Amino acid sequence: MNFKENLLSEKLLFALISLVYLLGLFIPVMENDSAQHATMAMDIFQRNDFSHLFKGFQPYLDKPHLHFWLAALSFKIFGLHAWSYRIPALLFTALAAISCYKLALIFYSKKAARYASLIFLSGQAVILSNHDVRTDAVLTGATIFAVWQLVAYFNTEKLKNIIFGAIGLAMAFSSKGQLGVFVIATAVGVHLIQKNKLIALFNWKVLIGLLVLLTTISPVLYAYYIQFGTQGIQFILWNQSFDRMTGTGFGPKHIDHFFFFHTLLWAFLPWGILVYFAFYYKIKSFVKTRFKNSHNNELMTSIGVLLILIVISTSKSKLPHYLNSILPLVSVLMAGYLTRDNFKTKELKTIAYTQLVILTLVYIAAWALLLFVFPVNPIVLLLFLGVSFIMFYNIKAQNEIFKKLLHGSILLSIALNLFLNATFYPNLLNYQSGIKASSLISENNIPLNQLYKIDNIHTWSLDFYSQRLTPTLTSTSSSEELKGKWFYLEDKQYRSLIEKGVSFDEIYKIPHFRITKLTLKFLNPTTRPKTLRAYYLVKS
Repeated sequence: MNFKENLLSEKLLFALISLVYLLGLFIPVMENDSAQHATMAMDIFQRNDFSHLFKGFQPYLDKPHLHFWLAALSFKIFGLHAWSYRIPALLFTALAAISCYKLALIFYSKKAARYASLIFLSGQAVILSNHDVRTDAVLTGATIFAVWQLVAYFNTEKLKNIIFGAIGLAMAFSSKGQLGVFVIATAVGVHLIQKNKLIALFNWKVLIGLLVLLTTISPVLYAYYIQFGTQGIQFILWNQSFDRMTGTGFGPKHIDHFFFFHTLLWAFLPWGILVYFAFYYKIKSFVKTRFKNSHNNELMTSIGVLLILIVISTSKSKLPHYLNSILPLVSVLMAGYLTRDNFKTKELKTIAYTQLVILTLVYIAAWALLLFVFPVNPIVLLLFLGVSFIMFYNIKAQNEIFKKLLHGSILLSIALNLFLNATFYPNLLNYQSGIKASSLISENNIPLNQLYKIDNIHTWSLDFYSQRLTPTLTSTSSSEELKGKWFYLEDKQYRSLIEKGVSFDEIYKIPHFRITKLTLKFLNPTTRPKTLRAYYLVKS
């Protein structure tokens, strides 16, 4: 197979994976965080106030503003839709893929650069972050863009690179605070130490970069000051990171110090296990060459990433999506590792058989989900079979083992996520009661100005799809205060009101499940009814 044919096959992979992301745009918003963030951005858009950030009706002192501002701007341009909420995430994911390409091109080759983008785009956590949209897609794109630009600057000392690097650093800070800054500083710091270029920090162009950084983060700092005064500035510059490290205010403390190391195995499917092969090879080869520098012997994506993992593992607050900002660096590492020319036969066979086992298990799991969990969409089934045929044909026809590995893994990710985005998630979201409640409100012409919730239950998806923050009445309200109003209630609230003697003229019972915490009992259609809770839309 010649180079032109290889390039065409890679273009097909990019086209198919683009289809996965396109389908993900139109999935309904998912509780809790994604729907919450979409509703917060909706609130900014409706109030036309970018200085104050609210979670429902309460001031929001947590994540910075950039993600919410970008979503609100998207609503201004495209209207209030789930897909328009996801546009900024998709654009920053594209920026991340381009940055992976450019960074891999600096360290390796054009072939590695193309595969770095494909590996990144086919990672499960990356695909998930583009429909279950939180701050992570913006953070990830900004982080790897900054790393690429700063590495380019320290290689060439071009002023434009330090300016763009500072802008990327500012966007990372403005999307999730110090986490992105830490990832960028660690990765670039390891690069400078390895290349003996720390002296390059003492340059007037770096001062220009610092000025650009301060200017670019000033809108977020100003917004914190406007809403919270100096307490807001102190929070984002120090307290937020310290509180996450200590677990203060973030629920139960997470004591599993290996959490991120084993989470990476599934979060970066289908590449998770191969990442550790790449870590081992990179560190071993660097020791073997007695720490000698060479064009493709970089430590940023191995030692740099491991240092980041070790530090964030000390945090008492741990969630899987904290890994997202390092996945572009891991993708560059993987591309350089898998496209090298000096594979030993035994090593290559070990990698091939390991990945074959992973792909087989994932493929079997995909078929189980496809056939047994929800009704099969015939078009999606044909798409899945079509991509499966391409995958098996590629594995059989390719002469080079690394192409069998790369193309087979990418195609499996495409097949799996075509099914998930086109059928599985849309069916799953039928059990998110807020969406069903908003449909009932529309179908039955229920007046929104008469709709309330009791106490402080989450109504994010209901709020987003009804395009209105649902006001609250308390459980101590009298029957007279409740009379004539509509309510969205949890089962225990519904029963509590009945026990108080409140009667309802109209009742809609809605099955509900917390879909971000799936169980085998829920996935099994025969046991699913036992796992469902009841929510109610009622008129008193």
